[in-house]
Amino acid sequence: MDNFIDERDFKILEADKYTFFVLSRIMTQNCKLLLSDHSHIIICYSQSPFPVWIWTADDATSQEMENAYNISNEHGFLDGNHGINMKYELAEYFMNRAADEGKKLSILKNMFAYDCPKLADEAILTKVDGELHLCTLEDLEELTDFKEKFHTELQLDMTDREGYRNSSKALIEDGHMYLWKNAEGKFVASCDFRDTNNMASLGLVFTLKDFRRKHYAENLVYQVTKEAAKQGYLPMLYTDADYVASNACYVKLGYILRGKLCTIG
Repeated sequence: MDNFIDERDFKILEADKYTFFVLSRIMTQNCKLLLSDHSHIIICYSQSPFPVWIWTADDATSQEMENAYNISNEHGFLDGNHGINMKYELAEYFMNRAADEGKKLSILKNMFAYDCPKLADEAILTKVDGELHLCTLEDLEELTDFKEKFHTELQLDMTDREGYRNSSKALIEDGHMYLWKNAEGKFVASCDFRDTNNMASLGLVFTLKDFRRKHYAENLVYQVTKEAAKQGYLPMLYTDADYVASNACYVKLGYILRGKLCTIG
């Protein structure tokens, strides 16, 4: 296994470009661990508190799966403090192998990957008050509030206030961070997108508790999707597969299911 990536890795990920979109993006950055054989296995860990990503080919052998398991074990990823994103076949192998060793691994989250080659007609939206707002540094503290509430509620990639502020600042500087401002001038929902090549991944879809079930997120995601497409990107996103309401909303807007993966820990 090499500790670098090259054009071979991006080529093999093309077959899984939806489910492993994030991997394609983060493995170009500074990572604590980056291993690849450039054909069947890629293992990438950016930093705490983010999950580990393991890509394996669809025809991965039991030996290759064992190799992925052993590397994960050697680097402490099976200590209960890490989530690992992978295909279901590899997850089954990890859970069975761990059970043989008296350990317990389980699926923490089921995820769907969608893309939106064509938005539905805007007439399908339940109209709401307010408007789309592109974040600036003047909105930093309010966006930090959104980030902190989002991660705390989902118990996902949690850090401290300064960590949320730093990541919020990076999102604003990237130029694709949006909030929905209601008629009273209050920010009620958030959504951003990250671009890699010709694709844009929407994330941080979150509505404040007092404003849920009022269709703010539906309108926000629609407008952010529209903006990403206008800028020349193919919009895509990940969802919690077990959250029926949000998945139905994305399908309503024109998103199409393209892939599935899971997080184990």
